[in-house]
Amino acid sequence: MFVRFLRPNNLSQKMMRVIFSIYLVVTLLITSLQFLSEYLKTQDAIVSELQQLDATVRGPISTSLWQYNHNQLDSLTSGLIQMPIIEGVDVLDQNSQSIISKRFYDPSSVPLSIFDSTSELSWTLNGESIPLGTLVLYSSSGVVLERVWFGFALIAITAFIKLTVLFWLFIWAFDRYLAAPLRELMSQVNEVQLSPSISKRINLSNTDNNELSQLQEHMNNMLSAMSTDRARLLEGEQARRDWLEDAVAKRTEDLQILNEKLKYLATRDSLTDVLNRGSFFETAQQLLELSQRQKSKASFILMDLDFFKRINDTYGHFIGDKVLIHFTQTLQGFLRKSDLLGRVGGEEFAIFLPDTGLDAACQLADKIRQTISDAALEVEGKTVTYTVSLGVESSGPEDQLIDELFKRVDLKLYGAKDKGRDRVER
Repeated sequence: MFVRFLRPNNLSQKMMRVIFSIYLVVTLLITSLQFLSEYLKTQDAIVSELQQLDATVRGPISTSLWQYNHNQLDSLTSGLIQMPIIEGVDVLDQNSQSIISKRFYDPSSVPLSIFDSTSELSWTLNGESIPLGTLVLYSSSGVVLERVWFGFALIAITAFIKLTVLFWLFIWAFDRYLAAPLRELMSQVNEVQLSPSISKRINLSNTDNNELSQLQEHMNNMLSAMSTDRARLLEGEQARRDWLEDAVAKRTEDLQILNEKLKYLATRDSLTDVLNRGSFFETAQQLLELSQRQKSKASFILMDLDFFKRINDTYGHFIGDKVLIHFTQTLQGFLRKSDLLGRVGGEEFAIFLPDTGLDAACQLADKIRQTISDAALEVEGKTVTYTVSLGVESSGPEDQLIDELFKRVDLKLYGAKDKGRDRVER
């Protein structure tokens, strides 16, 4: 009767497969986490080096621009592009038009990810700072991987050795304290089944007070109870009760999951999966109040896709929806966990930035504008490009309502559109 359910070989094989699978998963997970940690640390270090390099060459490049010395400017950028951490150099004029653009990598094999350091170029004349343009230094994931690979290999080998030792220690403990007692238990269960009567009881050699001793006691009790019809009826009744409790618990869990899903959907825009207008303004109001209590700055960025109706009319609403999704996914790559993103109109989006001043918000807005301007979306064989206009406003001590901040930033947005679109107005 019991042997059909307790088969030593099958049980041991299954448990060993489970243990080995867990071992592989844990090894891969820990190694991946360590690699990610090392990758991020190295990337931060390279970003810091880019900023230091940027501070070093900003003056000579500004001098070359001011003096219209293109030979010197070309020499400086050529020297930069040869440095190990540099993958590209852009020098842009005041209108964000390229003066010099150089890349170390082949345009046909762009690195997996590119990150940059951007600074403003200016010249001081008679105590007045004259803007000349922008310097952008690029690095890439390839540079990070070259640095991190050797250290990661050592980490991976160390982690593998540690986990292997732990694995074999676990196997030894498993066999000593579980597998061997289980084999003895199943052997005695088989003897009970082959016995002509049910008077024989299970008696394990391991007398420790643990789950196996409890299992032994329960099985002996069950053997005693099998002699009467009443015990069988009680056992069946208990099984039905357990089934009913499990069914009720599962139904309750399903309802809770469904309720949480409905709450989530009620706060989200169905197309882009960002906060809808109501949820965005409600949460932004709470963050604004918190910023005022903490006497910290908060900023509001309002964005509107330029000529979006023309995209819908030219390509159709399906591609228009893809543009909106592409735009929100691009935005999410720039935001911190504490930042708030919402769709507040058809093609209008808003970002609320706690603990962020106006200058930092404007820099973020310009990065977003530049990224969108440079992007090209491929949908069903069509290449779609678009731009975005942005208004930026920062909170003051007198701001208590998010609606007041929204009105001001809305005026800035319309100022950006009136001045030609594809720009940031602060």
